[in-house]
Amino acid sequence: MCGISAFLSHNGEASSYQQTKVRAQHVEAEMKNSLDLVSHRGPDAQGHWFSDDYHVGLGHVRLSIIDLSPSGDQPFHDEIDNIHAVVNGELYDYEHYRAQLASEFHFTGNSDCEIVIALYKHYGLSFISHLRGEFAFVIWDGSRQRLIAARDRYGIKSLYYTVVQGKLLVATEIKSFLAFGLQPEWCVRTLRDQSWRVESRTFFKGVHRVLPGHYLICRRNEREEQKPYWDLEYPDKFSHDLRSEEEIVEGVRERLLEAVKIRLKADVPVAIYLSGGIDSSSVAGMVADLIKRGTKLGNEPNSVPSNMKCFTVQFDEDSGADESAIAQRTAEWLGVDIKFVKMDEEALVSRFEDAVWHSEVTLPDLNGMGRLALSEAVHSQGIKVVITGEGSDEHFGGYEAFRADSLSESDHSWPALQIPNTDREEALQVAIGKGTYGIFGNYSQTVPSATKRMLNNSHVTSSIARVGDLPFLDWANSYGVDIPETSLTEGFDGRVRENIANRWHPLHTAQYFFTKTFLPHFILRYNGDNIDMVNQVESRCPFLDHHLTEYVNNVPPSLKMKYNAKDKCFREKHILREAVKPYVTEEVYNISKKAYMGPRRFWPGGPLHRKITHLVTKENVESLGFVDWNATSQALEEAFNKQEPMALRRAITVAQFIVLGQRFGIKPAGVLLN
Repeated sequence: MCGISAFLSHNGEASSYQQTKVRAQHVEAEMKNSLDLVSHRGPDAQGHWFSDDYHVGLGHVRLSIIDLSPSGDQPFHDEIDNIHAVVNGELYDYEHYRAQLASEFHFTGNSDCEIVIALYKHYGLSFISHLRGEFAFVIWDGSRQRLIAARDRYGIKSLYYTVVQGKLLVATEIKSFLAFGLQPEWCVRTLRDQSWRVESRTFFKGVHRVLPGHYLICRRNEREEQKPYWDLEYPDKFSHDLRSEEEIVEGVRERLLEAVKIRLKADVPVAIYLSGGIDSSSVAGMVADLIKRGTKLGNEPNSVPSNMKCFTVQFDEDSGADESAIAQRTAEWLGVDIKFVKMDEEALVSRFEDAVWHSEVTLPDLNGMGRLALSEAVHSQGIKVVITGEGSDEHFGGYEAFRADSLSESDHSWPALQIPNTDREEALQVAIGKGTYGIFGNYSQTVPSATKRMLNNSHVTSSIARVGDLPFLDWANSYGVDIPETSLTEGFDGRVRENIANRWHPLHTAQYFFTKTFLPHFILRYNGDNIDMVNQVESRCPFLDHHLTEYVNNVPPSLKMKYNAKDKCFREKHILREAVKPYVTEEVYNISKKAYMGPRRFWPGGPLHRKITHLVTKENVESLGFVDWNATSQALEEAFNKQEPMALRRAITVAQFIVLGQRFGIKPAGVLLN
């Protein structure tokens, strides 16, 4: 919905009037420049607040969604001008809290985000658990002289922090820190072992992310500290679920319908991203059904299905990535309007650099460029909100990479679907074989035995631990030889590792890994909020509603990924399919999972080849300081002339790092000397 920037100066000595005046001019300019760097996130209003001594500042750019009047502009303040806040995102159930707290808090407008201060004053730090939705915020409590920043449970909204020139900086996007004097440096150790995927560290030295489900707290001249307020939880794998399947199906349906319904509320137009899969199709079907039953679609005065707009990426038919035909049949069945966004190779490549710059991550795929084009099309229609399908695979068992872990142990919680050991072992070996190279092809068979034991021999870890692996120069080994599988595992809390080893079913471990590593970085950044907001489009994710996911996490594993021993086949997301059956076509109900990915085959001399060879030069690779040019040039040759998939992914990844290095102005990484 918005973009935020904030700072807390640790240089807190008393100043003269003249010194304060000079500081004011300086920090006001820094704040304005930091907001201008993310002005695309909030073209409707820009605001800021500074403490009297200019040692604290909060800034905000606004995309108006709820309460379009100036009373919804930020920062927000309490009635005694003591507590101040900037908020990014959407908070649901806000009417309930406004009614509950109206007698003790003076609301100045009708914004959903204004409840943040009211809840903080009422519940103290425990207020974060009362927030429902996609959000990130920063609060300054003047009386207690402390800054509080937090991020939603799944990381739908981004939030980063660093310390520059004695100031703690907090912002929606890393690029905002450049205005405060950040001179980014590559964090080679973190890149080498990929620990940035699970820990707070990022690609850049000293730049951290507020972790999903965490809050950051800091007082002047003290070190900031992160603490969790929420985490995924799963039942003990030896417990028995006494519910019927029908009861569970109804429980999922009821909660998903509610999660979709509350996300239709807006004072602006709302649309749906529709692909050929069951996730977005079920959302579209539920929206159409809710409209028929009287729910308003945003500010649409005449909410009927025919006025509902769906947007679909249309790749070339021979690309292997096009799902537009299925999406069109779904739209016709629902009686809704569908708009196709044609994406050929030239259209993808033209957005290559911008997608990397705005997402601030790398992923060896071109689907982020397709997502950028989608948001452009939505924006061109005057629409500010889209409902999306992210998060379903992680919670309902949608990835093929989950198959081996779903069978590696019996599901004691659901005896009705117990698979004979001989059948299970046979299917397990087939699943292990098919999952050897993971969803992006990266894999290692040299995982240390200690790591395997920590993971309870999880099969999914290696399929995601090395996505976007780089050909490092030998000097990078001076940081040690930690491998990604170990770094990711050790990056989790000790209690989580205990649950993985002894308490959780392996499928739940796999889901936890994906939700904590792949989802917040690659899906929610490269194919989510950061890309949609380039074109002032807010994405809302009903599958990432914690009321729904906490229920789904307790569904027996064999009802998520169901295996038919007779036919020797899997039915991923079984319980979701049954829950949404009334809202989707028979075709979608039975369709196999297909991940949203861009085209994978590109020919020499084509647009992508020209773009990659323009970026991946010897000079540019050496300007990174940690990537081996010989290995990169070999990958470049094999990617296009030999159509080698892994080489293509490696070439794309190196090109993306070059884009980040150039746009952030990063100097080459130096050899570690001590």
